[in-house]
Amino acid sequence: MTLESPVLEIDPLLDDPKTRIVVCCGSGGVGKTTTAAALGVRAAERGRKAVVLTIDPARRLAQSMGLTELDNTPRKVAGIDESAGGELHAMMLDMKRTFDEVVLQHSDPDRARAILENPFYQSLSAGFAGTQEYMAMEKLGQLRALDQWDLIIVDTPPSRSALDFLDAPKRLGSFLDGRFIKLLMAPAKVGGRAGMAFLNAGMSMMTGALSKVMGAHLLRDVQTFVAAMDSMFGGFRKRADATYKLLQANGTAFLVVAAPERDALREAAYFVERLAAEDMPLAGLVLNRVHSSGAAQLTAERALAAAEALDDLAEASTPLPSGELDEPGGSAEPPEPAAPVKNLHSVGIVDRPDGKAGLRSADDADGAASPEPGTHVYSADQLAAGLLRLHAERMQLVVRERRTRDRFVSVHPEVPMVDVAALPGDVHDLAGLREIGERLAQAQPTAA
Repeated sequence: MTLESPVLEIDPLLDDPKTRIVVCCGSGGVGKTTTAAALGVRAAERGRKAVVLTIDPARRLAQSMGLTELDNTPRKVAGIDESAGGELHAMMLDMKRTFDEVVLQHSDPDRARAILENPFYQSLSAGFAGTQEYMAMEKLGQLRALDQWDLIIVDTPPSRSALDFLDAPKRLGSFLDGRFIKLLMAPAKVGGRAGMAFLNAGMSMMTGALSKVMGAHLLRDVQTFVAAMDSMFGGFRKRADATYKLLQANGTAFLVVAAPERDALREAAYFVERLAAEDMPLAGLVLNRVHSSGAAQLTAERALAAAEALDDLAEASTPLPSGELDEPGGSAEPPEPAAPVKNLHSVGIVDRPDGKAGLRSADDADGAASPEPGTHVYSADQLAAGLLRLHAERMQLVVRERRTRDRFVSVHPEVPMVDVAALPGDVHDLAGLREIGERLAQAQPTAA
């Protein structure tokens, strides 16, 4: 029994001028970055002005697009066919630089300098939990506000943290509105000596405890940071809410990327359910690296049975050693030196241990070759058996992938899907990205 899901049609999605943001999410190692880059290339060559924003630390995106580096500034990708009027830019999120830009943009020079030089801010902007995801949303909001591109394609971090950007605005808002931050902000709001008197009189016990836990120096850094950031807190929350609503808008499309493996599709199911819970517009699922066979009618069982039959045939046709042919009680005469085996090419493949040094001798007038010690000669039956076993392994993989995909489709039959056949090698240039784009756009029904 086969199950079919709705077909995910990529080209209509990319061509639709109402589609302004495409977010690729999924677990690690499923080709998410490559998919995002391929979508960008295809959209640009179909007439869209596209930019690809990656927050995945992998450098493959830059390499495949021919860029020496990616940073926080969109860079134009050369080699794109712009005859349809499109173009492609690419960038990689620099978390700290984005945070610095926000500070510089939303505060006066003196306050900005105080924030940027604050040790607590430097630690926060470099690696505080959730900062990367929040800054990704800041950058997405900045790109959308610039309105320089028709289409923004976002490549999210791997694993389940790929959806942390949905939580980041809420988490940051809760952090900024929390009692701890309000408590630290209180002295700054009172101001000057009055603030310090208030802190010393009403909070001496608590600050003493905090000093023991955090250290007096760190506590002062946090208080200074909070005082300097006080005027920006409302802006953080406002922009976070605006970006969150942007993700829920009709012009946004989420693509879940997965591989036909149990763990990857389990993560994909989690993403699908989470996006539905957050009212995020899911376009469909891209199933990457799907294997197939040109001889699918030959099952693995039949191929293995045929291989065993050929092995039996080859074993039966192997001559016995001359010593075993003697009469019982007789003495085995030393065998005559074996004559060179002629025309090995008509028997099978010669596997020589010394590689090129063991190639056929040019001294043989009729093109024959003599086997050397350690040489293995594979008959046609043995070769055919080996190929049948390789085919059986491929068919077992195909069946396993279909069964895994079938489970996902049975749980989420409403999710549009598209299969992307596995390439023989890694994608490392624009030609490979175009090939991925072609396979994405084939829109073949997903059967499991």
